[in-house]
Amino acid sequence: MMVVKRAATRLPFLFSRLALAAALLWAGVAAAQPAPEPASGFNPKNGIDAKHFLLAAAHPLAVEAGYEVLQHSGTAIDAAVAVQMVLNLVEPQSSGIGGGAFILHYSAAEAKLRAYDGRETAPAAARADRFIGADGRPLEFLNAVVGGKSIGTPGVLRALELAHAKYGKLPWAELFQPAIRLAAEGFPLSPRLHKLLTLVRLTGRDRAMRRMYYLDDDTPKPVGTLLKNPALADTLRKIAAQGAKAFYEGETAHDIASTVSNAPNPGDLSTDDLAHYRAREREPVCAPYRQWKVCGMPPPSSGGVTVLQVLGMLERLAPQSLTKDPVRAAHLVTEAERLAFADRGRYLADADFVPVPVAGLLAPEYLARRAALVRPDHALGHALPGTPPGALALADDASPELPSTSHISIVDAAGNAVSMTSSIEFAFGSQQMVHGFLLNNQLTDFSFVAEQDGKPVANRVEPGKRPRSSMAPTMVFDRDGALVLMLGSAGGSAIINHVVKTLVGVLDWKLDIQQAIDLPNFGNRNGPTELERDTAAEDWAGPLRAMGHEVRMIDMTSGVHAIQRTRDGWRGGADPRREGVAMGD
Repeated sequence: MMVVKRAATRLPFLFSRLALAAALLWAGVAAAQPAPEPASGFNPKNGIDAKHFLLAAAHPLAVEAGYEVLQHSGTAIDAAVAVQMVLNLVEPQSSGIGGGAFILHYSAAEAKLRAYDGRETAPAAARADRFIGADGRPLEFLNAVVGGKSIGTPGVLRALELAHAKYGKLPWAELFQPAIRLAAEGFPLSPRLHKLLTLVRLTGRDRAMRRMYYLDDDTPKPVGTLLKNPALADTLRKIAAQGAKAFYEGETAHDIASTVSNAPNPGDLSTDDLAHYRAREREPVCAPYRQWKVCGMPPPSSGGVTVLQVLGMLERLAPQSLTKDPVRAAHLVTEAERLAFADRGRYLADADFVPVPVAGLLAPEYLARRAALVRPDHALGHALPGTPPGALALADDASPELPSTSHISIVDAAGNAVSMTSSIEFAFGSQQMVHGFLLNNQLTDFSFVAEQDGKPVANRVEPGKRPRSSMAPTMVFDRDGALVLMLGSAGGSAIINHVVKTLVGVLDWKLDIQQAIDLPNFGNRNGPTELERDTAAEDWAGPLRAMGHEVRMIDMTSGVHAIQRTRDGWRGGADPRREGVAMGD
């Protein structure tokens, strides 16, 4: 995509023109990527090169907002605030202020990586049998997701505010202006949003959500419809002026709690839960992979640890570099993933509530023992968890994780960087709307079963606890400590596999970032080996079955957005399976 460079102008004035500029940008993207989408679901993208700053995110209007911030000397976290606020508006199915986020932030001046945890929390009134029905059995997922019981205390605003207080440069209020303008003046309904509105029409949807996105006959508004969200514009104005407390206290907090308690399948999120919510700064998890250091989010996300486990096993299975033979590579990667997911299901949860043996799971001796289980010519089948150093006797988790997530990668002119993944969990979250934004259903990321065979499940529901996540914002550093790669993805628990595939593409196969993102998706979550339908991966099915893999061909709508250091600056890539773009100068 061509970047249009604008003359230096006062930032508020640029924001006042953003709706028009962004609409023109979207028109250009829509012309290049017409609806309906191709049968394969791919919209080919070109990698973007930049010398000074660059960002990649899931919607061109959100990218335009972040671009303006970076062009006017904003920091990476400044841009992340602007991008996330616009995503809340234009990609409501995936993320927003009613959900949560994990943020990796790299400070170039300090050479310091920090992790910010904005994951939702269970209400103080939550109990372990939350998702057990009257018959004593776990609820069906869709019976649990819609309504109030699935809604956790949102965290994304507190996490962004915490990071912005330390690393922001532009005023907080200015960063909300692009989203406020678009909410008030309108934006065109995209093909992807229309498709999801068509597919996800569940009983119990909030009436405000129906009015926003559907016609009187309950069909989605047509592609290109100018959507306005004045309620969200008002909400964002308050948050811009008063900070995150305008969300967590007062009228907005009262109305969130009221919506939760009066929704179908009512919940127990209270104004006290909102008022007492705090984002956490945590220590990133890092481990070596060949000549690099790879870093990710610690628990309560399972993404960082599981990605590092897979890489640690792959280094032992292929000491020099992973083979370029796609079938052999897919076999080794999916076997390592199978073993890592077995450990994930037993041990990973909110470490503030459960002792999580992170060091043991990443110990070289333990990873060597796990890698030794992989046979070069035959699949393991269902893998059992290992016993890492420091592990407690726990039962396996039973939590469904379905994808509705968004990822942002940003590097600013000073070399500061953000890798941020945010989510409301299912498509359109709990399907309950308050003041123009949708509320999450993240509590369904807890195990529906609290114990098995007399052993507790690590990821069981507990008051104030954060449900386990698969979000995997990732940064990679070279042996000199220089940041060389940042990435993450959407995709539920398959996020882990999408990130691993992209890392292997760049680090082992020396592809540029767009080529690595474009590779067919594949993975294993300790079940069938999953291959992306309508891609070259279909040709791997026969050989993998001959090796004992149970193979399943599925749609795998990853949402990888990534940035790679180059000789001359940076190169950004966006996933062809979605409508995001990369942009920079």
